[in-house]
Amino acid sequence: MPNHYSGHWLLLAINPIQEIVYYLDSLGNDWTTYPDMKVLIDTVLQAFRAQRDIQTSRRGANSITWIKVACPQQRNQIDCGYFMLRFMRDTLALGRLKIPTDYFDEFKCAFYTKDQVDEIKEEWCQFMIKLNVCS
Repeated sequence: MPNHYSGHWLLLAINPIQEIVYYLDSLGNDWTTYPDMKVLIDTVLQAFRAQRDIQTSRRGANSITWIKVACPQQRNQIDCGYFMLRFMRDTLALGRLKIPTDYFDEFKCAFYTKDQVDEIKEEWCQFMIKLNVCS
């Protein structure tokens, strides 16, 4: 789930059954930096439980596990949207149900290169052109 919070894009991968939220932030912030986002996601997961009549422990929202993933970090203040798209693409390309806390071995790096960021920009442009959004 892409999340735009205070001018910054980040990615949340949510497993509502296991009550796990994988948190990928290219600025390296902890989820506590965005308290409103946590409240929203915790509320949504509680509503999911209620709708499915899933019994919960007494801890309620506290039983939701937030996992910070050590993902590649951006070197500027403007590329967060492209990083979020890249995280999403990497995750979907591998088709795994769990995201390792130290990111995927296949895509692990401290920073994306300019070419890697440009690659996702090009893919996004091609996708939008294919949808005929720009006409």
